[in-house]
Amino acid sequence: PMGSERTEVRKRQMSMTQDTPGAAQAQLSTGNRGSNACCFCWCCCCSCSCLTVRNQDEERARATSHELQAEGIPNCEESPAPTLEEVNAWAQSFDKLMLAPAGRNTFREFLRTEFSEENMLFWMACEELKQESNKSVIEEKARLIYEDYISILSPKEVSLDSRVREVINRNMLEPSQHTFDDAQLQIYTLMHRDSYPRFMNSAIYKDLLRSLSEKPIEA
Repeated sequence: PMGSERTEVRKRQMSMTQDTPGAAQAQLSTGNRGSNACCFCWCCCCSCSCLTVRNQDEERARATSHELQAEGIPNCEESPAPTLEEVNAWAQSFDKLMLAPAGRNTFREFLRTEFSEENMLFWMACEELKQESNKSVIEEKARLIYEDYISILSPKEVSLDSRVREVINRNMLEPSQHTFDDAQLQIYTLMHRDSYPRFMNSAIYKDLLRSLSEKPIEA
């Protein structure tokens, strides 16, 4: 019985194909598109794409958006060139690295190679927010920080746990200089524990240290 049912289904499909040559042509055209055709869809419509293809397109769009965003960001803070003593001090503690503009610049360069520069940018934006006293400016900067680094729609979204996100959402009802304090601390801790040890063993840090060690001492 099952075999006869399959035979009947095939007959009906062949009959429909013969009656509608346009549909057959559409199927042929869809087959030629290869991976652009959705493997879960029988409609053969030209607008139907595989989830895999869509995800790949979204990832490419995300990467492009991230690159465009990065182009509008200053390459570094203004700071004098670090001395050998200062660069050696960065290895003593993460706090010393983050307190020095040159240290932040170098660490940020390393984060960029790991595609996590948004952590430093978020931390710096929070520091800038803390310096503001004008209410309207605070509200505007808080909104921009939220859109750039907290929103799940942003390509620069930082990794925060649900508790911290709830705190931020409450704080955003009435933004202040300290709206993102908990989030800033969490990202600071993440950079300290996760990225800082790799930075200390990176070519970026070692090359800088070597270049300063080989530099002749000026009289």
